[in-house]
This record gives sequence, structure tokens and C-alpha cells, in this order.
Amino acid sequence: MTDQESLNQQPLTEHLAELRSCLIISLTAAFVGFALAYSVIQPVADWFFAPLVQVMPEQKSLIFISYQEGFFFYLKLALVAGVLLASPVIFYQTWRFIAPGLYQHEKKALLPFTVVSSFCFLGGAAFGYLVIFPPTFRFLLGYSSNFLEPMPAVSEYFSLALFLLIAFGMIFELPVFMVFLAKLGKVDAPFLVKNRKYAVLIAFIVAAVITPTPDPVNQFLMAGPLVVLYEISIIAVRFFVKKPLAVLAKAEGDDAE
Repeated sequence: MTDQESLNQQPLTEHLAELRSCLIISLTAAFVGFALAYSVIQPVADWFFAPLVQVMPEQKSLIFISYQEGFFFYLKLALVAGVLLASPVIFYQTWRFIAPGLYQHEKKALLPFTVVSSFCFLGGAAFGYLVIFPPTFRFLLGYSSNFLEPMPAVSEYFSLALFLLIAFGMIFELPVFMVFLAKLGKVDAPFLVKNRKYAVLIAFIVAAVITPTPDPVNQFLMAGPLVVLYEISIIAVRFFVKKPLAVLAKAEGDDAE
């Protein structure tokens, strides 16, 4: 009996019980991460604010314009940090729930995808924080003058910084996404090479849309990694995808017969 047949014979109640177990463990891990992050929230906030504080004029600081804004900012920041801390557990629980419904070759491929995608996302967020944040906020604050005094609000900075961190995290998932598509048989290395010029064009369009500043330097800092990641995707597809999953599934079915 194959894994898929075994799964089809399991009652719905077992699937729901498995889902509930994964959700409880994931939420518990996120809550523990939230509690740990909140216990050291001030150093976390100092780290989070550092790119903006470093380029702000002297004697200036962020402001909050409502009584509860500062309190809720710390809660939201602790929640985001807690989810990041708990992400290995959350990814593992997701894999544990999906794994029974996969073929054996798919189970072997999914866990490495999960681990690599986690590293890529965190690497992209780190790239955004270390490389993109300083010139971006320096540019945005460069319009201050005797008549324009910068007074950035906590909530606005949080929204923009979180958006950029998530955007760069997702951008750095490009090689993983391309390998996944190749595994499904949707693309291959020759296809990616043939469409390289369109990928470069799309990279600069995406950079123009996502980058919060109109200057070409910051847009190039966004588009450049996309182009490099596309080239890495071609190498990864060539190296890691020898046969699509559909071919492996057929071979596995023939062996079972």
C-alpha cells in the first residue's frame, strides 16, 4: 500500500486532530517566542530603530501621537520577533502535517525546501536591514530643512520597516521558488536562460514599485539582488533538479507494481 492510499483511508477526524495538534504546538511556540522577545523588548526595539536613528539629526527621536501607540508598538514588535524565533517549529509542524499526504520522494524534497527557505527568508531580511535601510532612510530624511523638520512616528516607521523586511525576505526566496517550479516540471534551466532578459526587466519594474524612494541608487540596490538571485536560480535548477517530481512519481509507481 502506498503512502497516498494510506492517507486516503484515514478518516477526516484524524486529519483534523493532526491539524489541531500542529496548530497548538505552533501557537505555543509563537507565544513562548513572544514572551521571550517581550522580556528583552527594549534591546530589540533599539536594534529595530537603529537604521533610522543613525541618520536622524542630533537631538531628534521618534514620536508617537496617541496614548496607546507606544504600548501597541512594543506588543507588535514582540509578536513579530516571537514568530521569527518560533519559525523553525512552525515550519516543522507544517511539514509534519503535510508529510503523510506525500509520496516518499516528495517527503525527501519537502524538508530541505523548508530549511533552505527559512535561511533564504532570514538572509533576505538581514540584507534589507543592513544594506537597504541606511541609504533609504538617509534619502528620505535628506529633505529636511529649516522649514521641514523630520518627526517620524513610531507606527509609520514600523509599517515601512516591516514591509521592507518581508519584501526582501520574499525576494530571497526566488531560487527556492524556481527549484520548486522545476521540481513540478513547470520550468527548466534552458527556459530560464532563454527568458533572462525578461527577468531583468521584471526585476527593475519590481524594484521601482517596491522601493520607497525614487532615486536610481536605491532602486538598483533592490533590482541588483533580484538579478543575481535569478542567476543563482538557474544554477540551482541545473544542479538540484535532475528529474521533475512527476517523472519520479511515475517511476515510483512502476517500481511498486
